[in-house]
Amino acid sequence: MPRPIPKSITDKEKTSVRDSFKALKTIPRFFKEIYRASPKLFFVNAFSRLLNAFTPVVILWVGKMIIDEIILQVSLEDKDFTMLWNYVIIEFSVAVLSDLLGRLINLTDGLLGDLYSNASSEKIIRKTSELTIAQLEDPEFYDKLERARTQTNSRVDLMTNALGQAESLISMVSLIAGLIYFEPILILILVLSIIPSFINEAKFSSTRYSLARSWTAERRELDYLRFIGANNQTAKEIKLFGLTDFIAERFKNLSNDYYLINKKLSLRQSFYGSLFNILGVLSYYGAYVYIILRVLTGVITIGELTFLSGSFNRLRNNLQGFFSRFTRISESALYLQDYFDFIDLTVEQNAEAKTAMPKTIKEGFQVNNLHFAYAGSETEVLKGVTFILKAGEKMAFVGQNGAGKTTLIKLFLRFYEPTQGEILLDGININQFDVDAYRKRFGVIFQDFFKYEFTLRENIAVGNIDQVQNDEVINYAASKSLAEQVVTEMADGLEQRLGRRFYKGTELSGGQWQKVALARAYMKDADVMVLDEPTSALDAQAEFDVFERFIALTKGKTSIIISHRFSTVRMADRILVLQNGQVLELGTHEALMANPKLYSELFKLQAAGYQ
Repeated sequence: MPRPIPKSITDKEKTSVRDSFKALKTIPRFFKEIYRASPKLFFVNAFSRLLNAFTPVVILWVGKMIIDEIILQVSLEDKDFTMLWNYVIIEFSVAVLSDLLGRLINLTDGLLGDLYSNASSEKIIRKTSELTIAQLEDPEFYDKLERARTQTNSRVDLMTNALGQAESLISMVSLIAGLIYFEPILILILVLSIIPSFINEAKFSSTRYSLARSWTAERRELDYLRFIGANNQTAKEIKLFGLTDFIAERFKNLSNDYYLINKKLSLRQSFYGSLFNILGVLSYYGAYVYIILRVLTGVITIGELTFLSGSFNRLRNNLQGFFSRFTRISESALYLQDYFDFIDLTVEQNAEAKTAMPKTIKEGFQVNNLHFAYAGSETEVLKGVTFILKAGEKMAFVGQNGAGKTTLIKLFLRFYEPTQGEILLDGININQFDVDAYRKRFGVIFQDFFKYEFTLRENIAVGNIDQVQNDEVINYAASKSLAEQVVTEMADGLEQRLGRRFYKGTELSGGQWQKVALARAYMKDADVMVLDEPTSALDAQAEFDVFERFIALTKGKTSIIISHRFSTVRMADRILVLQNGQVLELGTHEALMANPKLYSELFKLQAAGYQ
């Protein structure tokens, strides 16, 4: 039976307008997160928008009063312009206030956006660390992570649109009140001019999201092609194998497919948008003609004409902006839903009380009938593996590629759960221990260790990052792994930035990187040391020196070593030989050499190559 694939994005259905509206339920939670980013900035922003929302109607009303006052003064023989200039000063003051409030709103929008963007990105990083390796290796699940990670700017835009929407709503209520006071029928004309455009925008916003969602994997591939096509890490092979045309053509074809689909959608949206906008323009001028006729019949004054036409035009623009923002908000809310779906993902954990880790390992590990298959695969990588790793023993795992050596280590480290069987530590199932407390007892270096483009100090300290400023611990770890030679060769010593990505970075050789990575394993006084092909980039003499030192420095500690060099393997107390996911042999070097099976065969083959 294959292991079940972790829960991921398996919904491929087209997103509807209804889905867009349903996604709006995430907005209140979104505002809570913005508020937590900076309560003071949020309050200043909200209060500024509240004040600024009333400035349009105030300016229009004062403008009406100015025009009516001018007409009145023209008709009088004994003119008094005091009230007129008072109105002008009031309008000028309100206009200046509106400009200052607008600038304050833009300032706080930017600051709030930066703070929220930083906070949400940090949340994603922390959430990712809680997820299992199996979840992160599932492509569909990774698509969900990708959408949550890459939509940070969209969430910041959503914040601005949502806050602007609240301001616009208040402003429209004040303008509507003015229209109702003079000519209520203008409201009906206004609604008829806007609704068709709103329906059109809502329909196409959900369609755009459906397109973006369905192309998540392809967009990841495009990003990958950009990376390998213009990157110093791949440049040598790109040039040597002449891969430029292959990668460029693959990128062009995939990006062109996306362009054609997006072009078709954009043309349809523009066509229908133009039609509905013509209806809006006709409605506006119909209302304008109606207002002129009311002035000509003496029902309203010239000042009221300017107020009504200005209010109707501004209200129409505000409504268009309101509905346009609304569709953008509903579209962004769909991406926001992806973000919250990711943040809310539950990691399966045993709710039972955890057993305290033993202060010292007394008995060691016992592996009982261990089976394991990767998610979605029917092929077992491990098949009934059983053995004992005694406390303080150094055991080497040996086998051909694909025998299950690294997978077995990952089960020891609880990166995966076995499909059958168990691993015991001092007679207790390792799942009964708190996973973080359990992993802290390990010092590990993998064959595919990551090369952080940080400083040399930080690259060593990742093995125990709490000691990043402790020179004594870092230098001691470097001396153990022979990385002290690397430190002395760097112009800035431990402060030298590594890699070519950043300014003044220095690239290390493969052997130098492995010494740095080895230092990570020595950064803490771990009870269990695990070295998975840690010296493959070192020459034979350097590797021998590293392992000889390792054996001496880890005396009394439980250790697991994976290496294809038998000169290293024979240093172990016992050797476990895996073949096709099963234990083929287990014993000392001498005992295995006396047994004419896989180990002695591989040892002799390798030895013959040196003769």
